[in-house]
Amino acid sequence: MSAVAIKGSCPGALRPMLSGDGLVVRVRPFGGRLDAGQAAGLADLAERYGNGLIDLTSRANLQIRGVSHDGHLPLLDGLMLLGLLDPDSETESRRNILVTPFWRAGDDTCSLAIELERALAGSSLDLPTKFGFAVDDGKERVLTTASADVRIERDPDGKLTVRADGAGLGRSVTRTEVVDVALAIAEWFVASGGAKGGRGRMAAHLRAGARLPEALRGHARPAAATVAPLPGLYPQGALVGATFGQLTHSALRHLAGYGQALRMTPCRMVLVEGLREMPRREDVITQADDPALRVIACSGAPRCREAHADTRALATALAPRIAADARLHVSGCAKGCAHSGPASITLVATSEGFDLVRDGSTRDMPIRRGLRGASIVKDPSIVAGAH
Repeated sequence: MSAVAIKGSCPGALRPMLSGDGLVVRVRPFGGRLDAGQAAGLADLAERYGNGLIDLTSRANLQIRGVSHDGHLPLLDGLMLLGLLDPDSETESRRNILVTPFWRAGDDTCSLAIELERALAGSSLDLPTKFGFAVDDGKERVLTTASADVRIERDPDGKLTVRADGAGLGRSVTRTEVVDVALAIAEWFVASGGAKGGRGRMAAHLRAGARLPEALRGHARPAAATVAPLPGLYPQGALVGATFGQLTHSALRHLAGYGQALRMTPCRMVLVEGLREMPRREDVITQADDPALRVIACSGAPRCREAHADTRALATALAPRIAADARLHVSGCAKGCAHSGPASITLVATSEGFDLVRDGSTRDMPIRRGLRGASIVKDPSIVAGAH
């Protein structure tokens, strides 16, 4: 396999990102699912060619961290043998699809995801790297807070719909129309200027005044949304989390050892298909009230070259102090890679210390600037009252 380009953002397997701990190689499971052999093989590759750490991303992907330049090509060979590699980087970047983890055997979810993957692979769409699709076609929507630009959903009567993110209503479609309409909305987005600059998103495009053609708008109201899932047992299996969205290679190997497929989720959790008891392992989250679930933290320094501070040390210290109905986001810089949306408390590391934002994101105006990590830990009032 020939050498591949190194990217500065939105990594893939064929175009990894250089970080403070080496290359970050993103693996996008087909259909949002790894069979047991793939999961075990991925754990082996992370141990052999990386530093043994595997990120679970907000796009339901996995990232092998700490890969050396010399180890990258052998790693790609391993991914190819596991059936986890796209034929080229363009196909890889277009295959940005979230899949509800709560599908059931025989429903439309898996076939829709496969058809959409194939259609995107055969298209010539030049979409922004963050542009994505969501197959959220259960009776209740579970991916409403996850990042996606075109959403395949159902209406309250159970009929399939396709909706542009940011639009209140979607177009009712038959089963055979779903993928064609989803691609038509993406094509309109590009043709209407939404992709200019390479970083456009559908909701922002609509807010800026772009108007979908009548044929793509529709009048279907989406089904009700459910609350974000928590670790526990579900009809489909056991849902487990990872502190700050990061697994060790041994934890992933342990989950693969149950012999069941793993479904990836955008909430940085893994659903072990068919498992009827929660795993007993200290380095995965199995309790719905675990304080770590209240906190989002990026890799931080020294693992990320852009970060100004060790985010995870601070997040660990603060997690028990965050109210159960609140969320803390600790970001190593203003980019907010781990979480683009608002949080009850957002701490943004800068060269002068941490900026504090309440009920906002890394892009919002802070109410305090230049806070030191030690002072935040010592003063409970800084993170108190976040609901």
